[in-house]
Amino acid sequence: MTREIKIGNRLVGDEHPTYVIAEIGINHNGSVDIAKEMIDAAVHAGVDAVKFQKRTPEICTPPEQQKQMRETPWGYITYLDYRYKVEFGEAEYREIDRYCKEKGIDWMVSVWDEPSVDFMEQFDTPAYKVPSASLTDHSLLRYLRKTSKPVILSTGMSTHDQIHAAVEVLGTENLAITHCTSTYPCEPEELNLKMIQTLRDQFPSVPVGYSGHEVGLVPSTIAVALGACIVERHLTLDRAMWGSDQAASVEPGGFERLVKYIRVTEAALGDGVKKVYESEMGSLKKLRRVK
Repeated sequence: MTREIKIGNRLVGDEHPTYVIAEIGINHNGSVDIAKEMIDAAVHAGVDAVKFQKRTPEICTPPEQQKQMRETPWGYITYLDYRYKVEFGEAEYREIDRYCKEKGIDWMVSVWDEPSVDFMEQFDTPAYKVPSASLTDHSLLRYLRKTSKPVILSTGMSTHDQIHAAVEVLGTENLAITHCTSTYPCEPEELNLKMIQTLRDQFPSVPVGYSGHEVGLVPSTIAVALGACIVERHLTLDRAMWGSDQAASVEPGGFERLVKYIRVTEAALGDGVKKVYESEMGSLKKLRRVK
């Protein structure tokens, strides 16, 4: 059974290069100029796509949190006002669309609600991501399926039963699943990378990836060795920047190393068939003992 989907012009799945996503999310803090700097960093690192988030704040912000006050770069404002400050609208996304096309990189978004799907349909993005928080929103999942675009389902803070219910709603065609732990940043003891193989076993026709929030690069590289064909990490220009996701993000130099580590891992995995390489022949002739 083939385990692959097509995202844009790329086949993603077993036997294909890992599809690397730089999650810009809301680390741009509402600035298109910062978003462009992050796109440049992603292109330089050699990633396959950048990803943003699209919400309708009054829908996605729980009523009990909307009027809570918080300190922000825009002053002491309500949480709902803050959500609006970091939310890009049509003009901003048209500029992002133009800039990504100019730079030759795909872009997509995590959609948090149905109006956001309607909003995004005006752009020719290659796939949609379902954030972990929306995995149990079956109405949203059904709405996404009507677009006929590939869907990447993130599984943080979800049980096995909830994951299986979501997949039943979405169907396995044109679907990828990413293992995730929704803690920012996440301690190694809670990464549970062996879940990648569990998901591969449970959904044999579905590409399985990894969405990481750890500090450092090693677990994301190990995820590839365990079978992840998608790796998504948050990108930031500086982990000291203001914002809730910055501390669990990777700076540009780190992202460049991450892509290199992933490509080395892919090359090193091989095909599992034992062989004697031509490069070994000198050692064989000099060192082999036969009794």
